[in-house]
Formats: sequence, C-alpha cells, structure tokens
Amino acid sequence: MLNLIKSMLVVMAAASSLAAAPAFAQGAAAPKAEVVGNADAGAKKNSTCIGCHGIPEYKTAFPVVYRVPKIAGQNAKYIEAALQAYRSGDRSHPSMKGIAMSLTDQDIADLAAYYANKK
Repeated sequence: MLNLIKSMLVVMAAASSLAAAPAFAQGAAAPKAEVVGNADAGAKKNSTCIGCHGIPEYKTAFPVVYRVPKIAGQNAKYIEAALQAYRSGDRSHPSMKGIAMSLTDQDIADLAAYYANKK
C-alpha cells in the first residue's frame, strides 16, 4: 500500500510539472521588447563617435589608411545594423568592434536616432 501511495505521489508531481511547463515556456519565449532610440539621449553618448566621424574628410591610419565615413544624416536602421554587425563580428574593424562591444542595444538605438537627425 505504501508503494502505491508513493507511486501516485510521483505521478501527481510529474503531472503538475507538465501542466506548469507550457506557462513557463510561454514566458521564456516572450518576444524581446523593441528598443526605441532617443536622439536627445544619443547626443549625450556620442563623445567617442565625434573623434573620427565628426571631422570632415577625416582619414585614419588604423588598421589601414582610409577615409572615415560621414554618419550624420545616415538612416538610423543602417547605423543600428552596422553597429550590431561590428559588435557581433560580422563586420570587421578593430576600433569599431571595440566601441560597439561597449554599447547596449539602447545605446545603439539612441546613437542611431541622434545621427539620423543630424545633418
């Protein structure tokens, strides 16, 4: 009789765990909230950017000599995609990767909003 009660308790515990699993899985699979950029916040986060991108016709010598692109007025989604690609390693540039690695998704959205609105 004791074994029967133990077996029933195990089955009931397993059943309750299975019943709770879909609710837990739904919470875990919830979509990530969309990050919305704030240009005013981006204006306070751009000190690293202006050192290269804020100088007209600026050329840098690291890792090779090239003209630094102007990002003022660029499409916000493009800037976000570029920074995320540098951060993930899909785009390669040592300085930009280091900078992008230090940015949160919110920082990236804010900077993109700021530069998209700047002419």
